Amino acid sequence: MISCILTAYQEPRTIGTAIKALIEQPWPEEFEILVVCPDQETNRVIRIFTECYPQVQHLTDKGEGKPAALNIALAKAQGRICIFSDGDVVVQEEAISALLKPFEDPHCGAVTGRPISASSRSAMLGYWSHLLTDAGAHYLRMSNGQRHRYMDCSGYLYAVRSVLLAPLPAEILADDTYISQLVWQQGYTIAYAPEALVAVRYPTTYHDWLLQKVRSSTGAAANPIPLQTSHQSYVRPPEHMRSFKREAINGLGSALSYARSRQEQWWTYCLLAARIHLWLCVWLEVHIKHRSHQEIWQRVETTK
Repeated sequence: MISCILTAYQEPRTIGTAIKALIEQPWPEEFEILVVCPDQETNRVIRIFTECYPQVQHLTDKGEGKPAALNIALAKAQGRICIFSDGDVVVQEEAISALLKPFEDPHCGAVTGRPISASSRSAMLGYWSHLLTDAGAHYLRMSNGQRHRYMDCSGYLYAVRSVLLAPLPAEILADDTYISQLVWQQGYTIAYAPEALVAVRYPTTYHDWLLQKVRSSTGAAANPIPLQTSHQSYVRPPEHMRSFKREAINGLGSALSYARSRQEQWWTYCLLAARIHLWLCVWLEVHIKHRSHQEIWQRVETTK
């Protein structure tokens, strides 16, 4: 069996599309879809699917954050592989088959899908989303995959062998980064499935863009709680941590060559300035304000 874990919070407008896209996948074997959600408005939509599809199960949590929601689902999951996704994205056709194929290699412990932007490229923030997903994350994951290097899985769509998973600490901010490290430190590889597409709607205001990026960058840049296995503890090495310097070295060239017009070139320069602003905010949050992960996490409304 394959277990698919879908987390949602106040997403009644998108959760139905997200579940429907998963149900319609050509699953290669028996599957279950575990949807974890605390709010009643979203739960009413979920119940429509649980009444029609026995594969869909609704799990209620107390609204204590995403790590707690994931732990509820992990305790119920029966699959040999767990797939993780969100209630505000749309998994594309054949994505699940592509995501599962690398597990034919017994050394593969996790597989990450490829987020693609559902936003229009004709506006600046929409263009930023295309650049960051295509010339940024996709380019880097392709390179790391070919060289068998470590990579963070994308929280929008990824899969992990269940035997490698453990309960998540409540303090973590980026569950996808934490789980990726957990898999890697147990000696398994992480593969990239570029055909496993998932459509994502990105922020439409600079305020929301900055909130989202500070949240994800802080979680991926800060050293996580040491991971503990039966034989050792593990702290993420510096070369696996996201930083402004590594971002500039790895992505500047591909970013500058991505534009198709003078307007997009200007938007690219604006993005470079925005990334500097972003990393300054991350530095302030971590080193000056010393805010907790729970305080940093803020909901982004324009992606819903």
